[in-house]
Amino acid sequence: MRSIKQPGAPIVERIQWVEARGRAFSFTLQAGVPLLEAARRGFAAEGFAGSVLNFGSGALGPFGYVMPALSKTGENAAFYSETFRPRGVTRTKLGSMTLGTRDGAPFFHCHGLWTEADGRASGGHMLPDETIVAEPFAVEAFGIDGTAFIAEPDTETNFKLFGPVVSALSGAHTTSRAFALRLRPNQDFAGCLEEFCRAQGIARAKIHGGVGSTVGARFTHGGVTKPFATELAITAGAIAPDASGALEAVLDVALIDYTGGIAEGRLIRGDNPVLMTMELVLEVLA
Repeated sequence: MRSIKQPGAPIVERIQWVEARGRAFSFTLQAGVPLLEAARRGFAAEGFAGSVLNFGSGALGPFGYVMPALSKTGENAAFYSETFRPRGVTRTKLGSMTLGTRDGAPFFHCHGLWTEADGRASGGHMLPDETIVAEPFAVEAFGIDGTAFIAEPDTETNFKLFGPVVSALSGAHTTSRAFALRLRPNQDFAGCLEEFCRAQGIARAKIHGGVGSTVGARFTHGGVTKPFATELAITAGAIAPDASGALEAVLDVALIDYTGGIAEGRLIRGDNPVLMTMELVLEVLA
């Protein structure tokens, strides 16, 4: 399997996880409000400090983002481009967000694809402090109680990355058993989730959120993303028994690579290693 050497030694715990309780719900982001604050308000209204969400068509402006890029210093295996600030209103096609805290304040990690006002199709990593909701749009969220995503220094990648940590219960209404996960580099995305579910006795689960990167990508439709540095959003995902009864992770994703190449599709199991990180929530299904 493909792999990318990271600047630090591999951390022994390859999946950072916390079990919690959660609930799916939807809400509408308010226009004229920073995307970060609009998302925070939506979760707070349901009694949650944060967690994950997915969205489709939306409108952003002003808007700031970065794309994946090669590292110029060697301090990281890959890095970010310069900041892009397209004029006018940018129309999103899809996106996935992890909402947590960094340095004691609300923060998000959000990847998506979009079309800028001049018609340019692009995607990447949205900047929390430069992105405003231009028009109201709906999101699908999953709140978790008993854990939170906190950005902490990661010695393996030399980035400050979100990972789940135990937090105090808020008393929010929950309906499902759930697991907040962060997958570490150089392990197959699908295989990692399948192994985790087997170890936890989970027969069926739905993926909510899903923000991270893979070492290029290989798709079931035959498409291949060769550039190794990507920004990826999960558009749909589930783990369930296949025809033989073995657990199978089905992962539909969208990504942009460091050359600007855009790809969408279902990932091949066993051939899509994590590059830097992958954050998501697994909702256990009865």
